[in-house]
Amino acid sequence: MTMIGIIDYGMGNLYSVRKALERLGCPYVLSGDKEELEQTRGLILPGVGSFRDAMHMLNETGLAAFIRSAAENGTPLLGICLGMQLLFDESEENGPTKGLGLLRGRVVRFPGVTKTGEPYKVPHMGWNRLRFQRSSPLLHGVEEGHVYFVHSYYVVPGDEDVVLASSEYDVDVPAVVGRGCVFGTQFHPEKSGAVGMRILNNYVGIVTGRGNG
Repeated sequence: MTMIGIIDYGMGNLYSVRKALERLGCPYVLSGDKEELEQTRGLILPGVGSFRDAMHMLNETGLAAFIRSAAENGTPLLGICLGMQLLFDESEENGPTKGLGLLRGRVVRFPGVTKTGEPYKVPHMGWNRLRFQRSSPLLHGVEEGHVYFVHSYYVVPGDEDVVLASSEYDVDVPAVVGRGCVFGTQFHPEKSGAVGMRILNNYVGIVTGRGNG
């Protein structure tokens, strides 16, 4: 059985995720075929672009139902960037759009203006510091270092308990989320140096059942 299935639905930064897994020596398959993905022990849902477009592709291909079923049956799942946002109930991007609904919460746009009326740049792009909120096997041995973000929308969780780590960009930004076997990173771990690679290695450890990476 292949270790990790990278879900290919036409909207992911697939090359960098693949290279990161190769550096970790983790066998993977890149596929949009449900039967092939069913043969893997854990899933990664990458994502770059529009929430609405991504959900359209996932629904059209039947991958949305597959991902929900896999997660409900205990298959580890890691959403990256847009992939993390897709785990939640709904996004306001380009009009209200239902997400996968695996975690409670909404995805909203950065206001671009502080509470005191000062404008700030959107998207949130570049390196920002992690602040840990809760312990998790995904964060074992990880330092509160800087990681790389590129996003104009952020999650407002329906349940704060899912937030494992956050960053600050005028507002509190959930940076790492998790509940049960479902995890997500708003930043790109595969582009975040040693901190990001440790998180990916920990996820591989969760998938393999070897505990902390």
